[in-house]
Amino acid sequence: MSHTVPASADVASPTTARTNERGRTVKGYIALTKPRIIELLLVTTIPTMVLAADGWPSWTLLLTTLVGGALSAGSANAFNMYIDRDIDAIMHRTQNRPLVTGAVSERGALVFAWTLGVVSTAWFAWVVDSPLAALLSVLAILGYVVGYTMVLKRRTSQNIVWGGAAGCMPVLIGWAAVTQSVAWTPVLLFLIIFFWTPPHYWPLSMKFKRDYANADVPMLPVVATTHKVAAEMIAYSVAMVAVTLILVPVAHMTWVYAIIAAGSGVWFTAGCVKLYRRSERGDTKLREMRLFRDSITYLTIVFAAILVDPFLPEVLTAFGS
Repeated sequence: MSHTVPASADVASPTTARTNERGRTVKGYIALTKPRIIELLLVTTIPTMVLAADGWPSWTLLLTTLVGGALSAGSANAFNMYIDRDIDAIMHRTQNRPLVTGAVSERGALVFAWTLGVVSTAWFAWVVDSPLAALLSVLAILGYVVGYTMVLKRRTSQNIVWGGAAGCMPVLIGWAAVTQSVAWTPVLLFLIIFFWTPPHYWPLSMKFKRDYANADVPMLPVVATTHKVAAEMIAYSVAMVAVTLILVPVAHMTWVYAIIAAGSGVWFTAGCVKLYRRSERGDTKLREMRLFRDSITYLTIVFAAILVDPFLPEVLTAFGS
């Protein structure tokens, strides 16, 4: 007796299979760049450029700098995934990364990382026309790939503190693209992100500390008590808020920015204090991921205030007249 095979059971055609495989590979290369991290880096670059220009820089300069920044960060992130492919395979949080699943080959990832790095450097030097931005971009890649990934990450619990400095570089790059120089204002913006990084990342490390422990990565929440980690988070957040307020006289920010920076800083620091108190009581529900998300909200609020601040004197004058 013959049986009719339902259409839904048809085997995909060779053409469809190749198309699906190409799509998987393309998605894999995109994932190598860690797009969500790039988005966060660019969120800090645009306000910095507006502050440097004391208004909107040219759209050409803004867009070309953002493209260069995305290429540079993508290169650093791709190198990071290539180097960390062994521990990514161990950690549950990272087991779907393209080098673990095989969506991208090791050779392909390495060539991709080098290509993005070379193109981003040339882009900043000739398209953005800022050799200083190109140099800072190279330093950012080296800081993340060599400083953090290769040297610090697997050796010290302070890895994210010093290694996180690479993630602060976009503000220096953005400022250099506009002014062809570095000044105290971008250094303070650098320090805001520098002090923000530990209380931003350690809650995530708390959530996945078993993963890090299995991979033998000594993140602070792995080697120290939650109580100690929370105490250090409070210290870093206080330093961060202090720098946001020092920015007021140095960059001649308005009282509107000062209020937003102080208010959002108190809000975020209070979240760190609540985590400290929960750890002190021995609570099992620390709500660390809520604090992780709040940290992103905090940084967005502060840099949004920086973005609009150059336009406020004119607006406030118009309202007062």
